[in-house]
Amino acid sequence: MIYLDYAATTPMCQEAIAAYAEAASVYFGNESSLHDIGTKAKQLLALCRRELAAMINGEAEGIYFTSGGTEANLLAIRSLAAAYRHKGNHLITTEIEHASLHHLFKQLETEGYTVTYLPVDRFGRIRLADLERAITPKTILASIQHANSEIGTIQPLADIGRLLRAHGVLFHSDCVQTFAKIQLDVQDIRLDSLSVSAHKVYGPKGVGAVYINPRRHWKPVFPGATHESGFRPGTVNVPGIAAFITAAQQLHRRMADEQSRLERLRNRLLHAIAAKQLPVTVEGHPDFRLAHIIGLSVAGYEGQLVMLECNRAGIAISTGSACQVGLQAPSRTMLAVGKTPEEAKQFIRISLGAATTEAEIDQFVSTLERLTSA
Repeated sequence: MIYLDYAATTPMCQEAIAAYAEAASVYFGNESSLHDIGTKAKQLLALCRRELAAMINGEAEGIYFTSGGTEANLLAIRSLAAAYRHKGNHLITTEIEHASLHHLFKQLETEGYTVTYLPVDRFGRIRLADLERAITPKTILASIQHANSEIGTIQPLADIGRLLRAHGVLFHSDCVQTFAKIQLDVQDIRLDSLSVSAHKVYGPKGVGAVYINPRRHWKPVFPGATHESGFRPGTVNVPGIAAFITAAQQLHRRMADEQSRLERLRNRLLHAIAAKQLPVTVEGHPDFRLAHIIGLSVAGYEGQLVMLECNRAGIAISTGSACQVGLQAPSRTMLAVGKTPEEAKQFIRISLGAATTEAEIDQFVSTLERLTSA
């Protein structure tokens, strides 16, 4: 089967599988144990922290490993918001955040916080003027994604970071879709915290991480937790973390070459759609977007039908974020960029990855052509 759903998850790379096997057999100790076997696991974990910190130009003391991107988002926001609650109760986010954050902010509204949901333009980008207007003396934190998981639009994080830092507002970003895909520098962006996930970078599922600037205070979500410096409970998944960092390093090292290759594949897809005059609209920003995520609206066809027809033809695509599959409501992102509910349901997402070839792109376009000309 042709796999064009890498934004949902990626297969583990061979290097990550080998790292997991070695760590599970050699570094199997509980890193909290005081004996030598536990110490070996702790040393490997410390190395993984340093390596992850280096990839984002952060500090090892700020790395906390989690069970994935969703938990990373939840713990980062809750631990920071609780620590700075004495300064205010106003939070800022966007209308197009990942479901894990959208649902979290809705929950925080029931707990005494007020939340501003910034609108986006038709390309999925926030306006800095809207962000500045939203800031109040009670604003303590803003959470704005690095790039959208459905249309790939990249937010101007450096400009956002400068603005928030000038107003003394903490800045968190969900970087799950961008980590090891495009340059990510927490110092340059002025990020106070970020979240990443292993299974988006050819690592294992069930592993992720939070970075919090060591100079920022946070309050434990789980009082009494002893693992990860009290950031979360539960025995640390050392083999999974070793596999995560190995996979991330492999992708990070070839980042520029891989992005160029994905850009060529993207252009091949879009040029073919245009040449065949298919009833398809490309969603997202034309310039500020990830190469590997391509959001498309197929006029006159519900995305679910297109997805099922592609599946019948042996091609795996999606109708949006995997975390929203099964919901009847149309994509929040599509509604936020100005689509009607009917138009929003015509959305599909193609996401490219390490094994994607030109022949696979051509086969997808041919399938789309057969469907729309029937």
